[in-house]
Amino acid sequence: MELIYKYVWIVPFLPLSASVPIGSGSLLFPRATRGLHHIWALISISLLGIAMLLSFNLFLQQITGGPVYQYLWSWTINKNFSPELGYLIDPLTSIMPISVTTVGIMVMIYSDNYMSHDQGYVRFFAYLSLFNASMLGLVISPNLVQIYIFWELVGMCSYLLIGSWFTRPSAANACQKAFITNRIGDFGLLLGILGFYQITGSFKFRYLLGRSNESIASNEVSSFFATLCAFLLFLGPVAKSAQFPLHVWLPDAMEGPTPISALIHAATMVAAGIFLVARLFPLFKALPFIMNLISWTGGITALLGATMALAQSDLKRGLAYSTMSQSGYMVLALGTGSYRAALFHPITHAYSKALLFLGSGSVIHSMESLVGYCPAESQNMVLMGGLSKYMPITGTTFLLGTLSLCGIPPFACFWSKDEIISDSWLYSTILGGIARSAAGFTAFYMSRMYFLAFEGDLRVNLYNDPIPFYSISMWGEKESGTFTETEMGSMPQLPGNKNSSSSEGVFQFSGKMEQFDGKPMEYLVITHPLDKGDPPYPKESDNTMLLPSLVLGLFTLFVGSIGVSFVQGEISSDILSQRLTLSMNHFHENHPENWSEFFVDAIPSVGIAFSSTFVAFVLYGPINFNFSSPYLWYKRDSRLKGIPDRFINVIYNWSYYRGYIDIYYNKIFTMGIRRLAELTYLFDRWVIDGIIDRVGILGLFVGEGMKYLGGGRTSSYLFGFLFFAVIFLLTIFIFIWIR
Repeated sequence: MELIYKYVWIVPFLPLSASVPIGSGSLLFPRATRGLHHIWALISISLLGIAMLLSFNLFLQQITGGPVYQYLWSWTINKNFSPELGYLIDPLTSIMPISVTTVGIMVMIYSDNYMSHDQGYVRFFAYLSLFNASMLGLVISPNLVQIYIFWELVGMCSYLLIGSWFTRPSAANACQKAFITNRIGDFGLLLGILGFYQITGSFKFRYLLGRSNESIASNEVSSFFATLCAFLLFLGPVAKSAQFPLHVWLPDAMEGPTPISALIHAATMVAAGIFLVARLFPLFKALPFIMNLISWTGGITALLGATMALAQSDLKRGLAYSTMSQSGYMVLALGTGSYRAALFHPITHAYSKALLFLGSGSVIHSMESLVGYCPAESQNMVLMGGLSKYMPITGTTFLLGTLSLCGIPPFACFWSKDEIISDSWLYSTILGGIARSAAGFTAFYMSRMYFLAFEGDLRVNLYNDPIPFYSISMWGEKESGTFTETEMGSMPQLPGNKNSSSSEGVFQFSGKMEQFDGKPMEYLVITHPLDKGDPPYPKESDNTMLLPSLVLGLFTLFVGSIGVSFVQGEISSDILSQRLTLSMNHFHENHPENWSEFFVDAIPSVGIAFSSTFVAFVLYGPINFNFSSPYLWYKRDSRLKGIPDRFINVIYNWSYYRGYIDIYYNKIFTMGIRRLAELTYLFDRWVIDGIIDRVGILGLFVGEGMKYLGGGRTSSYLFGFLFFAVIFLLTIFIFIWIR
């Protein structure tokens, strides 16, 4: 037995051992802890680096024929119930820690510079280490109870990190939305865990998966009950991996710092749901209804996320919908039985999406030097353009991530996504069509994001000159013209803008793209300096922010080569003993016709990707088609000639308003719950409390009346007694006489 197998618990313990002293020091010795913030960052990075080396060693042991190993110990004993903790090492477990630790280290190195001037720097690193520790503990868990514990810790860390800038109302609302939405899925997961414990009498995977399948096959348990429990189990990954209809928290989670957005989307929250479905795959596979549900949930999510990303102007929000779409591909692959591709796509997507988010963070930092600290402006792609001239390294790495997500060979995501599309087409032509449509939309909106941000000319006007303004969207025309300083100084100003006075900045208004105070504004506010000297231009990020992007860029280039080396064949129903053997020379050892068949199968998806990229280039590319001004790239009369305005507006409104899903959720759930609370309050006040209050008032009046009858005279008491006795007897006599 390899020594590493006995000490796997060290992998999650290492980042935890960094988080605990940082958090304790922040509470007990805040000033001293803040003074050593760079040292704490170095400790966190070093400990996670050791965990990464152990993860690689564990991975090598598994792919070279290492045994499946499980270690358990009881943490309490109560008659026949003995919950256990421990760890499980198998091929599935060996893959995930590599993704978590490598992406986590890159994010930490990046965060050291990105958060260097933030007051919550130390607190951020404490949460970051705890986040990594929770995810690592989740992937090595041997039973459902331990997974649920770390599942909740992952959710808690995401809540804390999304709300890192909790003084901003939007960030506070976003973390609450993420927390509440995930409560729905987590409650279902808990019920599903308890249901399968009743079926199998165990929480351990090695026993639960086999025993549940036997019970279902032999009809020992009702198929309806087993399907219901499996549905409840699947509800947890639906919320955690942002699947429809519990996806609404993911775009709003962009209110957190960009590094945590990279970690959530690449290696933790989103990956946790995919991992759990993969871990329970043999259980779901025995229930055809659940497999169909999983596949259709993934397909709808992939297409919905892709369509909602089409017209987003916020750079991070567009990437968030991209993550939603790609996680839909992963769930679709699991539902169609494409287990191998479903496990590989989270790896390729993790490096590509982390690369894109870190690149977006560099862009946002650079834009803040031009427009001030305001997310509505610094993240707005409409104000960018031409950034590759000023930020060549960031532009190049962002392009690599874009090409990967578009599915262009030989970049990472091509190898996994192409296989998912092919397998889904074989499973169902409808699901295959959905997967291909989502792939086309993905190539379009990712290319659009790159062209808007990095190509063309910088669209922020850096001087105090009359500013031309045009429609900021290709989806429809607005009136064009110019504003002078005086005219712009009298216009509405963006809440919270640092340059809000006319002596510090002027305002350009162009197009309807943002909402403030719950109402859509017809124009977007843009600030820029009045200084006539050399204007500030975008600049490349520091080396500590560029290094992680370069490393992730290399992963994006070469990690896809692993995808062609999975052994062909069916996945065994016993997931815990299945070998996902890797060989870098696998395809090279095959006959040439296998390569030719592979390329023929890849033609449809690659053709869709190139076609969509070309359409995005025509609409948003740097070439100005007979336009005299670089600002005219958004005028649609030349580029979209012949396309009905109504059709374009329908597409734009669908994307801009998030498929109207958030609006209906707000009306049905948020406003509905408030109305229900108001009705409950009125019922409680006027019925429940009303009855009690009126009984009390009645007793008061009776007591007051009786007070005057108690005079202490015997004759008065006899008269009252005889009077009521006579009335009682008369009543009885009348009742008898009537009958």
